Amino acid sequence: MKVMIQIPCLNEEENLPVTLADLPTSIEGVDEIETLIIDDGSTDRTVEVAQECGVDHIVKLPRNKGLATGFQAGLDACLKLGADIIVNTDADNQYYGGDITKLVRPILENRAEMVVGDRDVSEIDHFSPSKKSLQKIGSWVVRRLSDTEITDATSGFRAYSREAALQLMVVDNFTYTLESLIQAGKTRVALSEVEIRTNPKTRESRLFGSTSTYVRRNGLAILRIYARYEPLKVFFTFGVIAFVLAIASWMPFLADWIFNGDRDGNIQSLLLGAVLFIVSMQLFALGIIGDLLAGQRVMTQRVFERVRRVELELEVEPTHLVDPPANRTTV
Repeated sequence: MKVMIQIPCLNEEENLPVTLADLPTSIEGVDEIETLIIDDGSTDRTVEVAQECGVDHIVKLPRNKGLATGFQAGLDACLKLGADIIVNTDADNQYYGGDITKLVRPILENRAEMVVGDRDVSEIDHFSPSKKSLQKIGSWVVRRLSDTEITDATSGFRAYSREAALQLMVVDNFTYTLESLIQAGKTRVALSEVEIRTNPKTRESRLFGSTSTYVRRNGLAILRIYARYEPLKVFFTFGVIAFVLAIASWMPFLADWIFNGDRDGNIQSLLLGAVLFIVSMQLFALGIIGDLLAGQRVMTQRVFERVRRVELELEVEPTHLVDPPANRTTV
């Protein structure tokens, strides 16, 4: 049984040694523990520091492509390197590495295929009250949309079984945490969560510069991801809203016509209602088209999974993999 711990990095030369030192060296029921760094186009000595610290594998992307792309590249490399369980953690040492033992236990005991670490955000000292509230509201929304019971939806401290990782396909260009959770819920992956500890804050988040940015980007990400997986519900909901508003806009004109026999007044309400009615019909049509495209997405995901399995059978080498310091040629 091999566990691979992947750590996405962007200019983490200062924090990486502490993060690596915090990782467990042995886990009951696990034969091998290996570390893999995903360097997302760092401009500092992240790769050199990782090599000096003795990491087992390094995936080096030629330029910064974002957290989601780095996560997917690491997942692909871990599978090709023979991982049975893949753990994802952050390079800023946000999560307590010793809790990886708790994170992989449900998978080792065949109770789950994907495990999410619950940080208990209400107890994190460096989170402001507004951020704690927003985290809880966002996680509640994701639970409703994904049909899951995961408490901490944005936690990046996660473990995946080999089968769960083979099925996972993240296409959102912002974050993998929300999409992978919604996708897991829709594809009926066996999910579990465990309570985890966090370490003191080492630096500011690089994903969000302010609370307003956090709300805007996360809100748009949730809407976009859910629309990708449930387009019929999303567009029909907006279509029904537009249709009801169209009826409401027509009411002044209809009332004037029925009760006063006047068809010349309230023309503006008639025009507004007509516009809203057209919009509602377009939204209904988009829902149907989106539902057809969602079917294509499911088939694409299944093809992607089969391609992954074929590549593993053919022993295709991971892309952008940097060899250990003794032989530093890129594959």
